[in-house]
Parts: sequence; C-alpha cells; structure tokens
Amino acid sequence: MSNGTAGDPLRAAVASLKGVGPALAARLAVLGLETVEDLLFHLPIRYEDRTRVTPIGAVRPFTTAQVEGEVLAADILFGRRRSLLVKMGDSTGIVALRFYHFNAAQKAQFARGVKVRAFGDARPGSTGLEFYHPEYRVLAPGSTPPLADRLTPVYGITEGVTQQRVRALTDAAIMLLARHAPAELVPPELLARFRLPALREALDFVHHPPPGARTETLSDGSHPAIRRLALEELAAHHLSMLAVRKEIRRHKAPALPPNPPLAQRLKASLPYALTGAQQRVLADIAADLMQPVPMLRLVQGDVGAGKTAVAALAAAQALGGGVQVALMAPTEILAEQHFRTFRQWFEPLGIPVGWLTSRLKKREREATISALADGSLPLVIGTHALFQQDVAFARLGLVVVDEQHRFGVQQRLALRDKGGEAGIAHQLIMTATPIPRTLAMSAYGDLDTSVIDELPPGRTPVQTVVLGEERRPDIIERIRGACEERKQAYWVCPLVEDSEEVEAQAAESTFADLQAALPGVRVGLVHGRLKATQKAATMDAFKRGELDLLVATTVIEVGVDVPNASLMVIENAERLGLAQLHQLRGRVGRGAQQSFCVLMYKSPLSQLGRERLAVMRETTDGFRIAEKDLELRGPGEVLGTRQTGELTLRVADLMRDAALVEVARELAKELEQRHPDKVPLLIRRWIGEAVRYSRV
Repeated sequence: MSNGTAGDPLRAAVASLKGVGPALAARLAVLGLETVEDLLFHLPIRYEDRTRVTPIGAVRPFTTAQVEGEVLAADILFGRRRSLLVKMGDSTGIVALRFYHFNAAQKAQFARGVKVRAFGDARPGSTGLEFYHPEYRVLAPGSTPPLADRLTPVYGITEGVTQQRVRALTDAAIMLLARHAPAELVPPELLARFRLPALREALDFVHHPPPGARTETLSDGSHPAIRRLALEELAAHHLSMLAVRKEIRRHKAPALPPNPPLAQRLKASLPYALTGAQQRVLADIAADLMQPVPMLRLVQGDVGAGKTAVAALAAAQALGGGVQVALMAPTEILAEQHFRTFRQWFEPLGIPVGWLTSRLKKREREATISALADGSLPLVIGTHALFQQDVAFARLGLVVVDEQHRFGVQQRLALRDKGGEAGIAHQLIMTATPIPRTLAMSAYGDLDTSVIDELPPGRTPVQTVVLGEERRPDIIERIRGACEERKQAYWVCPLVEDSEEVEAQAAESTFADLQAALPGVRVGLVHGRLKATQKAATMDAFKRGELDLLVATTVIEVGVDVPNASLMVIENAERLGLAQLHQLRGRVGRGAQQSFCVLMYKSPLSQLGRERLAVMRETTDGFRIAEKDLELRGPGEVLGTRQTGELTLRVADLMRDAALVEVARELAKELEQRHPDKVPLLIRRWIGEAVRYSRV
C-alpha cells in the first residue's frame, strides 16, 4: 500500500505512530503493515481471557489461564535441558512456571514471598501442572493492578515484532479510528439488508471484544463483524479482477470467423462424435473469437471429458482466420502428448505442427523460432520455452494454456503479449482440475467460464479400493493376473529415489522389486529425471502394448492416454492431494472395460488421511472431490501457489464464506453502477495500489 493520503491519518505510514522507527517499519512491512489503516485490518488470529484470575486449584491441564500467587521456590534444574523452575501458590494449590531461556536477573526476580501474576497454557509436567514460558509480571508489595477489561487479541507476528508491540500500535490505530472514521464504502441499504454493522463498529469489536464475547463466532466467521469485513474484502477482490478485465479488453484482438472449412474438415476427421457439452463449449469459444477484443475463457472439464478436441477445434477456427496458434503445456510429457495428437489431426489437413521445448537441439530450435517469426509455421506446441524472449510470432492470434495453474502469472503474460501483427492474442485456458464454484468465482472472476460436464459414451466409472501397504503381496498378484489377461497397469510412486526425509517407496527401487516379483511381466520405468528421449520411448512402448506394467512418478498425472490400461496402483496415496489422486486415477478407465484404482497407504493413517481417501473411494465426481480438497487444503493448494499468490485474503475464507461470494459480486456490481467513485477506494483498502495482472 502507499504511504498515505495527505490529511487522512488512517492512510498515513506506520512510521507516523510514536515509537516506530525505520527498522520496526521494515519488520512491520513483512506483515503487510505499511499504513495505520493496515493495522486496523490486521485481525487477531485468536483471543486470550485476561479479565479474571483463576484460582490455582481450579486450573485444568491443557487449558489457558491467568493465575496469581506467591513464589515458594525458584531453582535451576540440570537435566536433559537446563531450566528455571519457579513454584508459586495461593490458598487453593501450587503450580510451577518453567523457563528454558532465562538469565540471572530473571531468576533474581523470583525471590521467595514475591507475588506474581502469570498467563499461559497449563500442561502436565514432571512436578505436576506447569506453565511453560508464560507471560508474567512481578507485582509490587501491596499492589493489585487492574485486570484487563476486554479480551486480549493475539496477532500474527514476525521476527523482531512482539505481540505487545503490535497490540500497542493497534490500540493507537483504534484511538485514531474513534476520531477519524474510515470511509464507509458499503452502501447503508446493503448493510441494513444483511444486518451488518458499520465498519468502525466492526473493527472496534474484532480488536477489543468485551468480556464474555463468544470468540468462537469470530473464528468461525459467523459473527456479523467478521461477515461485514469479509464481504467488503471479497467485493474488493472481485472489483480488482473486473478492472483488469476492462483494461485487457481495451486492446484489439483479431476477429476470427466461425466454422471455417479447416474446422469443418477437422471435425469430420475425428474418430468420434462430439458430446453435447463439447459442442456447447465450442459455441462459447467461437462467439468469443469472433469479437475484436481478446477472449478470456476458462474451460473446465473432468478427466477424459474431451478438452483436447475442443482446443483443437478452437485452434482450427483461429488458423482458418489466418493467425498462428500456440499451445503451452506444463510438462514435456503432456506437451509431447498434445504434439503427437495435433500432428495426427492437422498434418493430413495440410497444417504443419511445430514443437518447441528447452531440450531441442540448437539447430532445430533456431529453425522453429525462424518459422514462427516469418509466419510459415502456423501451429506450435511446447512448454515454457514458448515464452522465452527470443521467440517471436508473426501474427499470434490464439494462446491455449493447458493445466494453467502450473504456470506463473508472468509466463502467461509473456506469451499473450507476443501477438505481433495480430495484436493481443485470444486466450483459452484449460484445466482438468475441477474448481469449486466459490473458488472459481473468486479466483477467476475476470474470466468467462465454460464447463465440459459430460463424458464421452462408453466410459465405465473406475472402481477405487483403499488398502494398507501390508497388502502389497496381494496387490502384486492382482497385477500379475491383469497382465496375464493382456491388460496393462500403472504403479505410481511419489519419489524418484529413496529419501531419508520422506518415507516413501521410490520409483527406482519399486521398479527393481516388481521386476523381481513378476518374472515374465514386461516392466517399464518413467520419471522426471530421465532424458526426454528415454521417457518418450518408454511411453510409446507402453502405448503400443510392448510393456505390461509402467512404474512411474506423478509425471503421468496428465496427458497419458492408454485405453488398454485398466489397473492403477498409487503408493503412499495419503501423501497426495485429492485433485492429484483424481488426475492420476483418470489415466485408467479410458476404454470400455472395467478399470480399478488401488490407493495404498502407509499405517498409521491420520484422521485427515482417512477422510481424503474415503472421498476418493466414494466418488469419481471431480467437482465433489475439488470441494473436499478446498475444504481440507485451502485455495493455495487447490489452485497452486503461483495462481493464488494474489488471492491472499486477510479476513475472508473461501470455504467458510462461500455464501458471501455471490453477495460480494452483487455488492461489486452495485458499486460499479451506482457508486463508481468508491471502487478504487475499496480496491486500495484491501489490495493496495499495485495493478493486478494475476490471471490475464
């Protein structure tokens, strides 16, 4: 955020507060606290009750309490770790304070008979109930300082910034708030409709809850004060995305006519009929490409829904309109899969397909780059190598980004801006990771969204089994039986080689073990550290049926299509996210035969692990799995940290506040239409001054 607006104390820099010098200001900046207003929106993560003193005899293990008593003894103990043990008591009992970090002056404070007030977590220890490193104060003889008159907030802090310092600075900001109320940017009628408090009232309550306040309603988001702040924050994020979208749509893009002869010929050559869902999504894309402004469309489709065919037909419309097309994939395996598929479809129609990755030999790379620059190569498939600085296009009109959450923001920006004579390229983003509606609305509010929600006919749902690793011999026998029936199988391992830090079976050792256990079964190995030529040769052999069993790491998560593969074993399944497990499972069940997925786990399995594997066993619905993944792991994990780097929410929680997302969109729309002057103020309050290029 900026250092403030003249005349507005809340927008002033934190350095304007007493006691904040350059060093402390720099540490506070790490927490995102650059202005006085930032302190107001840095909400407590929990609260402590210091409004009362608990009799020592009433303190229970594993509870937080404030106690008061006389020092009975203070001794330095020498065991595995040197510690200072202070015993103190009142008329109801005795408790110990234990310090592992202390000095001589601190020990001297605890003279016998001195009165002490301490606050902390009580835990069973070697001497009975103990407080480990509690906050404490030595009381002057005959004095009893007043207790807190409100709950004490606990804030997120960083190195060099104490709780006491953040509390003091926030108190100073609250005092300013009383005299200089922040601008009320939510219309009063909307606050009344949803029974929400004014901003000043909400902020005062969350920083200074009164004694007896139900703090659980603050942490679970149900309190009106939290709902009030979350609503405003979600609206600000939505408005910021709309602002970016408007900025992009000010640019020109090539208007491409629908259904050119090339697209008709490609559609006729496909070995299957398109599903209704594919046709509906293609109609959305065709309508976008006809416009002279950049398309910004996200296509979601579950594993096997036919996104590649949709991307190819979109490419055909663009190529038919005289522009170039680039398809970018996150891994060489997936890029190569697309390259082979697109060559198979386009080269019989007279369209050459280029290939560009960082592993190309210099001469081949230079030839491809030259053909892109002079326009003689109309269609190119590749990895991140496509957006290198020396790659230029004559007239790039369409960029297709597969598995978009694997790429960083600047990478996609760089490719989109390579339009050349065509202007800004249209952008089609594809993902096989179903994104929950609330997350899509918040993280992709600037994109039009289409969903391929229908699988091609003839697909049989995969049956999923969850087994402990002690059943490994049975699973190996099951592999043997499947291979004897001329079926193929995958065995997936999380790591490439054994690690002391992570107890997971590695692909290398598993490959050797399975070769020994399954004589007569042809076993192959694929992992990310093999040369591209080795990976390609092994994958080709598996696809042609020359290998029965493929041992692999998660490099096969996306893009591998072998219809005869009907059995998948995933080791250490409890270590992988639900979305990743769902992607891996999608490598089988691509033919008409019944397919199986075995999720093998290492005991003991945590409660969270049980929940996650149970979801995989119960459903193959990618959207239901995604909802659970969001609930268990949060948006950063579901979308990938690169994608959500700018979706850092201070108050709102996308799972908890799902019901507010739609309301926030309504609020954003109302502000845009009726209060446009408040839009930049709201964005600045919650997001800052920086322009957001997060998804365009």
